[in-house]
Amino acid sequence: MKRVAVLGMPNTGKSTLFNRLTGAGAHVGNWPGVTVDLLAAKILLGDAMVEVVDLPGFYNLHGFSEDEQVVRRFLETQPVNLLLVVLNSSQLDRQLALPLQLKDLGIPMLIVLNMIDESGRLGVRIDLEKLEAALGGPVLTMSAKFGRGLEKVKSELSQQLLLHPKLKSVDMAAFDQDQRIELELDALVSQSVTSPIYLPPSATDKLDRVMLHPWLGLPIFFLMMFMLFQAIYGLGTPLQDGMGWLLDHIKTDAVVPLTAHWPAALKSLVLEGVFDGLGTVLTFLPIIAVFFMLMAIVEDSGYLARAAFLTDALMSRLGLDGRAFVMQLMGFGCNVPAIMGTRIMRSSGLRALTMLIIPFSLCSARLQVIVFIVAATFSPVAAPVALFSLYLTSFVMAFLTAFLFRKRYHSHEPLLLELPPYRLPTWRFLGIESWRAVKQFLAGAGGFIIIGVMLVWFMTHFPFDAVPAGPATLAGRLANLMTPVFSPLGIDALLSIALIFGFVAKEIVVGALAVIYSVGPDRLSDVLTARLDWVQAYSFLLFTLIYTPCLSTVAAIKQESKSWRLALLATAWPLMLAWLTSFTFYQVARALA
Repeated sequence: MKRVAVLGMPNTGKSTLFNRLTGAGAHVGNWPGVTVDLLAAKILLGDAMVEVVDLPGFYNLHGFSEDEQVVRRFLETQPVNLLLVVLNSSQLDRQLALPLQLKDLGIPMLIVLNMIDESGRLGVRIDLEKLEAALGGPVLTMSAKFGRGLEKVKSELSQQLLLHPKLKSVDMAAFDQDQRIELELDALVSQSVTSPIYLPPSATDKLDRVMLHPWLGLPIFFLMMFMLFQAIYGLGTPLQDGMGWLLDHIKTDAVVPLTAHWPAALKSLVLEGVFDGLGTVLTFLPIIAVFFMLMAIVEDSGYLARAAFLTDALMSRLGLDGRAFVMQLMGFGCNVPAIMGTRIMRSSGLRALTMLIIPFSLCSARLQVIVFIVAATFSPVAAPVALFSLYLTSFVMAFLTAFLFRKRYHSHEPLLLELPPYRLPTWRFLGIESWRAVKQFLAGAGGFIIIGVMLVWFMTHFPFDAVPAGPATLAGRLANLMTPVFSPLGIDALLSIALIFGFVAKEIVVGALAVIYSVGPDRLSDVLTARLDWVQAYSFLLFTLIYTPCLSTVAAIKQESKSWRLALLATAWPLMLAWLTSFTFYQVARALA
C-alpha cells in the first residue's frame, strides 16, 4: 500500500486538510500543537489505496520536544512514497525553512500553501514557479477551511504517487543541518514572496487591543466563559428534555411490551438496569453536542492561544506557563487527549505538573453529572450561576495543586507562543466537532456505562428476595460501610455508591443513580429534588468535580509520564482534596443556615 505523510508547522491547517482528504475526525484547533499523536486513514486515489498519516506539527527536525521526536521516529521507521507538506501562505518568511530542510531527506514532496485566502487579503503575492524550482516539487495553493483547491490537491497527489511508486525511509543520523538553510531561506523568500511594506491594521489587531488588555483581558475571558455556560444551559436543557421524552415513549411503547412475559429478574435488569441507566446517560448527548460546538467556536477562533497568553504571568507564579492553561481547557472535552497534549512541553517537570492539574478540568463526563443535578436542584436563575461557580472551582483546585507541588516539579522552559489571526469557524467544522464529540463519547463510554449500570443493578437487587437498594442488598451493605466517610459531607449512602462506580468512569454516575432509585430519566430529577436540598446537592457536586479522575486518565498519566508515582499522586491527591473541600463547604453552610 502506498503511504503519504502529512507534515507542517503548528497552526498551518494541516489537520483540517487531513480531514478534508480522508473524512476522518482528527481534532482540529486554531492554536499551536493541537496534533500530538499519529492519525492514519485509508483513501482511494485514482485506482490505488493510499494510507494518509497526519503527523504532529513541528518546527525543526532537530527539535527536542516529544512531538518533534515522534516525526523523526516515524520518518526513520515508516517508509513513505510522498511528503505532503502544508505551509501557512501568509507566513512564508518562516514556513519555507521546513521544506528546505525536508528536501535534503531525499523523499518526494508536494507542497501545499494553505490559507491562501488570508494571504490574499494581506496583499501577499507568491511566485509558484520559483518556489517549485527551488524546492524540487510541485507547489499548490488552497484554503483547507473552505475546501477551495481540494480537488486539485487530490489530482496532484495521484500523479505524484504514480511518478514515485517506491517507498522510502531516511537515516536521520546521517542528516546534517547547517547554516546553508538560513541562507537559502533568505534568498528564496526575497525571490518568490512579495509582501506589502506596510500591512494595514487588521481586525485581529483591533480586537487584540481589547481582548489582550492587561487589565480587561482576564475579566473578558471569564465573562465569555460565563456566557458560554449560560448558552449551554439555555440551549441544552430543552434538548435534553426532548431526548428524555423520546426515550420514555420508547420504553413505554416498545420495551415494556417486549419484556412483559420475561422472567421478573431479567425484566428488571433490562428495564430498571440497562434501559433506565443507559437512557439517562443518552439524554445528555444534546448537551455534550452543544458544549463542544460552543467550545469549538472559542477554539477555532484563535481565542485559546490568547487565553494562554493572558494567563501566562499568573501560571508562571505557579511553576507553569500559558500552555498548561490551554491544556486544562482542552481537558474540558476529555482529560486523556489533554494529557497527551503535554508532549509539546520539553521540560519533564512542566509536563508532570501540567498532568497533575488537568484532571481537575470539568470534562464532558463530569459535565453530564453536574448539569443533571444542577438542573434538578437549582432554580432556572440559579442554575447557570451554580454551573459557572463549579467551573471556577475547577481552576482554583488546579491552581492550588500547582502552587503546592511547583517546587517538586519545577521548570525553567520559556514559553514560545504564536497568536494566530481571529477566524470565524464554518458551520461544517462546528457540525463535525459536535458529531466527533458525541461519537467519541459513545464509543469510549458506551461499554463502561452498560457494564457499570448492570453491576449497580446487581448490587442493588442481590439477594433477589431483598427490597431493591435496601439495607440487606450488597449496595446497602457497602453504603453502610461508607456512611462514616460520606455522612460528614451531606452525601447519603446511596449517592456514595454512584461515586464509587465513578472511580471507573464518571459517565456511570448518572446511569447508576437511575438504577439505584429504579427510575427512568423522566423521574430521576424529581427523586433528586425530593431527597436533596441545595447544600447537599452542591456538596455532592464539589466532590464529583474534584475527586479521583477516571481510570483511562490515570492510565494516560502513567503512560505519558512513565511514572507510577505520579499516577498514584494524581489518584490520591484529588480524592483527599475533594473530601476536605466538600466537608468544609457542607459544615460551614449548615452552620450558617
